[in-house]
Amino acid sequence: MLVEEVKGFLKNVPPFQFLEERSLSFIAEDISMEFYPKGATILRQDGPPSDFLRIIKKGGVKVFITSDDREEVIIDYRSEGDAFGLLSLVGGDKSRANVVAVDDTICYLVGKEKILSLVDSNPLFTEFFLKSFLNKYIDKTYREMHNKSLLYGGGDKLLFTTPVGEVATKDVMIASQDITIREAAEIMSQRRNSSLVLVDQGGVPTGIVTDRDLRDKVVAKGRDVSDSIGRIMSVSLIRAEARDYCFEALLKMIRYNIHHLLVVDEGRMRGIVTNHDLMMLQGTSPISLAREIESQQTIEGLIPASGKINNIIGLLLKDGARASNITRIISEINDRLQRKIIEIVEKKMGTPPVNYCWIIFGSEGRKEQTFKTDQDNALIYADLTSGDEEGEVERYFSEFSILVRDGLVRCGFPVCPANYMASNPQWCQPVKTWKKYFSTWIYTPLPEAVLRSLIFFDFRPLYGDVTLAEEVRESMKSILEGEMVFLGYMANTIIKNTPPVGFFKSFIVEKSGEHKDKLNLKVKGIAPFVDMVRLFALEKGIKETSTSERISALRSRHTILNEYADELEYAFEFIMLLRIQNQFQQIESGQPPDNFINPNNLSNLEKKTIRDAFALISKLQSILVERYKPLIW
Repeated sequence: MLVEEVKGFLKNVPPFQFLEERSLSFIAEDISMEFYPKGATILRQDGPPSDFLRIIKKGGVKVFITSDDREEVIIDYRSEGDAFGLLSLVGGDKSRANVVAVDDTICYLVGKEKILSLVDSNPLFTEFFLKSFLNKYIDKTYREMHNKSLLYGGGDKLLFTTPVGEVATKDVMIASQDITIREAAEIMSQRRNSSLVLVDQGGVPTGIVTDRDLRDKVVAKGRDVSDSIGRIMSVSLIRAEARDYCFEALLKMIRYNIHHLLVVDEGRMRGIVTNHDLMMLQGTSPISLAREIESQQTIEGLIPASGKINNIIGLLLKDGARASNITRIISEINDRLQRKIIEIVEKKMGTPPVNYCWIIFGSEGRKEQTFKTDQDNALIYADLTSGDEEGEVERYFSEFSILVRDGLVRCGFPVCPANYMASNPQWCQPVKTWKKYFSTWIYTPLPEAVLRSLIFFDFRPLYGDVTLAEEVRESMKSILEGEMVFLGYMANTIIKNTPPVGFFKSFIVEKSGEHKDKLNLKVKGIAPFVDMVRLFALEKGIKETSTSERISALRSRHTILNEYADELEYAFEFIMLLRIQNQFQQIESGQPPDNFINPNNLSNLEKKTIRDAFALISKLQSILVERYKPLIW
């Protein structure tokens, strides 16, 4: 092996690029090389320690830890120029993580003695590995897996690491569904409990009654307390699995506007968790904000509540919540806010002349919205049976959609510059027109049609008659089956958005203007992942709209996703979190949030990770070219 060839490779790889010529020669003079086929386990968690630092010359590996319950926790993906095995090499007792080749991989191997010598003698070399690498990945992962007590971190962290079964009240009050309201109230009063689970003769839970039910359905309505408790119980028992994390329970409470959640373990009742339990765990709960939104009866009353949403993002960021968790919680709250605005407007205008469904798309439709962005909405109403109704229906929904639009603006949702809103008559149409829109876009895939399909294919119903939206979706799905020409046009659009990395792995940034020397994370980082995953979802008829849910649904159904799902999730999470953090810092400093970031402000490790994400985009775009070769020009 030529020493100069090895030195030339290492000169472009941190932290070896920091070494003097003499140290590089010391490393390169007796370096060896090994090949690992795809799927090969190179290091095994708790197995023998590594005697070498391995530097990837070609290929890639996945680094992960397996928890006590066999859950796989991914630490990192490493590719050309990355190293692994230092922690076990320095520790000398065992390997701390599993390392598996995700491609056919070739590694340079540097012996233990030489690495330990460099660690002792070269501060820059030591800082890169021991500070950046160990602290950011290994230590963080172990903390999240094993430190689940209030002695470490804040309540926000616990929300994402504590199974709901651990905080559920185990001593659940149970009574027969055949007792009277008076008897139920006496049981709850004697036990000083706020809820009572009702069961049938076989002991199977059939409903729940809470102190709120007694207030709202009995006292306020003057109901006879000798009536059966079954008359006022909530029959739809919303449940959480004991193994679900608390934030999943939080999402259900916000979504269904409930205070109590039954916790089950493989179908058997484990306990009950309340709003109060999660507030005690978390400190400040998003549930309280959802309650505040729900209690308002005017747009004016909603404005202060809408201003508090950014504060929740700050709380979730503070203790390391994943980007997908942040967006899911914020989407639930934003959904609640928008639904409340629609309710208020509908109440003001009176009963609509026909059924309708308010839909949202874009980042809102994908449940990937964080800080409020432009409105992306439309309205689907039932097909008319008579031409006489047309004028009345159009007048009602025209005024209705304008009032909703203005209410959203007052609550911090700016209008869409491209006018993709229900207040635009083009996007306020009956079911048959929406079906025609999608069929025209798919059968005649002109550039404008492809652009509109990219926007509208992420729609989801927010309010009203959901069956109208589902009818449109089923029609769209039916038209798309086997329509490879249209999918080829979409693929052609996607591959034109190339990653902003030059020949020598330098970032291609804006050359002038307001965002000079910056990258657009949304257009160049997030959009390619969203667009490719959407394309795969359309191929397989997947109904989910969020990128992460689409990846999960496609894992076992799409050959590309089956192979690259983990890498996709990891890269998408990283860029999303980087964007959220950057926007939050901008808001904190009084600037309007945008999608631009200066790569010079990133750490070396962050630069490397984002380069890896861009490399994954390039790899998947190349696969798209091969897959749609006859249809791409």
